[in-house]
Parts: sequence; C-alpha cells; structure tokens
Amino acid sequence: MSFPKKGKSFPGNGANGGGSQSSETRFAVEIAVALKRSLGSTHAAVKTAAAWTGANERTAKNWFSGRYGPSGEHLVALARNSDEVLHAFLSMAGRSDLIAAVKLAHLEYAAEDLLATIRQMNGRTM
Repeated sequence: MSFPKKGKSFPGNGANGGGSQSSETRFAVEIAVALKRSLGSTHAAVKTAAAWTGANERTAKNWFSGRYGPSGEHLVALARNSDEVLHAFLSMAGRSDLIAAVKLAHLEYAAEDLLATIRQMNGRTM
C-alpha cells in the first residue's frame, strides 16, 4: 500500500479510512451536525463559531465539515453559545437527564418573559 499524495493516513485501513467510525470521528460528526442545526451551513455560520471561540476560521470550517472536533476549550465556548452543541455533548456523555433540565430552565424563562409582556400590556390599557 502506498502513501496518499495528500493527507496523513493510509486510505481504507479501517482505523480512520474506511471501516467503522472511531469515537473521535463520531464526536466530530455529532458536533458538526449540532453546529449546522444551530447556525446553518453558511460562511457567516463559520465566522460566528470562530468568533465565539477565538479560533481560526479554517479551524471552525473543519468543525462544520466534521473533519475534526473542537478541543475542550473551544467545546466549552461553543456549548456556552449554542444549546444544540450543549445537547449534543450531553447526549454523547449519556446525560439526557441534564438535557431535560436545560429545556425546563428555558421554558421557565420563556414563561416569565411572556408573563412580563402580558403585565406590561395590561398596564398600558388601564
């Protein structure tokens, strides 16, 4: 088997090239899906993720493609800004119970915001 002209791995060797996905590859793909759900697939989305993390745009583009996953520091920044990334991380960690808690907190905030709007409307009509 010869080395590919570009890249760092053997083609189709099973580890990363053609067999079952490694856990590192699954992680990168899950984060890519979450980023696309959260921000979309545009260049502006890549720029937003790069701004959130302080990472280079090329690095963020690799996250969106699922080629590489973010490092721990960047993952924290992404999860801070994107509920989709946070949910993907918690799901991969087997902590679905915490996803429900996050959704409940958002629901409570939305209910409080709605009540404040209703109170404000009632105050104007009186």
